[in-house]
Amino acid sequence: MSVKHSLLALLERGPAYGYQLRAAFESATGNTWPLNIGQVYTTLNRLERDELVEALPENDSGQRPYRITDSGRRHLAGWFASPVQAADRPRDELTIKLALAVTTPGVDVADVIQRQRGATLRLLQEYTRLKAAEEHAELAWRLVLESMIFRAEAEIRWLDHTEAVVARAETPAPPPFAVGETDPADAAPELNRSRTN
Repeated sequence: MSVKHSLLALLERGPAYGYQLRAAFESATGNTWPLNIGQVYTTLNRLERDELVEALPENDSGQRPYRITDSGRRHLAGWFASPVQAADRPRDELTIKLALAVTTPGVDVADVIQRQRGATLRLLQEYTRLKAAEEHAELAWRLVLESMIFRAEAEIRWLDHTEAVVARAETPAPPPFAVGETDPADAAPELNRSRTN
């Protein structure tokens, strides 16, 4: 999630100060991703430094609103025009956990999968209840909620697939690391020399 771009998008609505921006962000995302107010002001300071926003004079309440600059609008337009790359997303902890589970001695992989499936099913049920209860909610929040529903459904399908693959595979555990084992990268120069002789 890009806090920088989120704040720029919110400032396209008009000038606002930090607490207004945090409230607007959390409203648009249904409080799914709580935003720390310190993070909001730190990001605003960076955006101001990069001339993507500018601070306005303090209002009567002592709050300093910010507004987006022309440079900020161009930057925001570029963000909206660019697809999100897989490398921009955080590592998937579940995928890493299962990849390590199948190669770690003593781990009951089926149990790991079953526990995750149960947790994801409960989450999916909660999202579905929320969707039914908030059918007249703001469009932005409905889109966020539906995205979470689709991701949960996809995760359950992937877990079902993974369980079937693991059950068929019967992969032997890799051998333990040998003490004093040579790193293959260290041996590579010797290999290359022997091939050229």
